[in-house]
Amino acid sequence: MIPQLTPTELHQQLVEPDGRPVIQDVREPWGREVCALADSTHIPMGQVLQRLTELQRDAEIVVLCHHGVRSQQVAYFLKHQGFEPVFNLRGGIDAWSHEVEPAMSKY
Repeated sequence: MIPQLTPTELHQQLVEPDGRPVIQDVREPWGREVCALADSTHIPMGQVLQRLTELQRDAEIVVLCHHGVRSQQVAYFLKHQGFEPVFNLRGGIDAWSHEVEPAMSKY
């Protein structure tokens, strides 16, 4: 089971001064061109296996995609590769754009 973070919970973590999770965006590049979270890292879902060495195994990682389905799969994969802690952003960037940043472009 992969723990879920709501956009509001992630936003609260991001404004705290004592550390922030790694936000791993697994969408395709065109989706990031429309909207993206500041300071997020980008490895499309299809490249995660080949680029595992770019991720920190001991960092808190929050995985996101458009609606939270593909990111859930990637988070599950990362957890089984030894990454901990790993979270999924429930509802993805779409939920973030509705709950936290309504002015963000949507698709």
